[in-house]
Amino acid sequence: MSHVTTHILDAALGRPAAGVPVRLEAASDADRASWRTVAEGRTDDDGRVGDLGPERLAAGYHRITFDTAAYFTATGQRGFYPEVSIVFDLADEDAHYHVPLLLSPFAYSTYRGS
Repeated sequence: MSHVTTHILDAALGRPAAGVPVRLEAASDADRASWRTVAEGRTDDDGRVGDLGPERLAAGYHRITFDTAAYFTATGQRGFYPEVSIVFDLADEDAHYHVPLLLSPFAYSTYRGS
């Protein structure tokens, strides 16, 4: 299993958000001024990316970016946020990190999942 996983639920349509391009990155420096891509994927029919990156990542800041503009276009919605980026601190190299996104055209939320 990947060290980091994610899933997206479309709150406006009441279903998983399928086909969303997702990118996982690691901060290249302490100031988070530059990032390197670790993995890329696309959500499946259940809105999940279960294989986003390697089984182990080094501790540090990571970022998941969701291409919500592509999703909103594909589903015929007009969204306010063309992308959503979530930066998180991967502090425990032995723990699994699940970063879900609850999405609608004019709002989003996230939390530390299990």
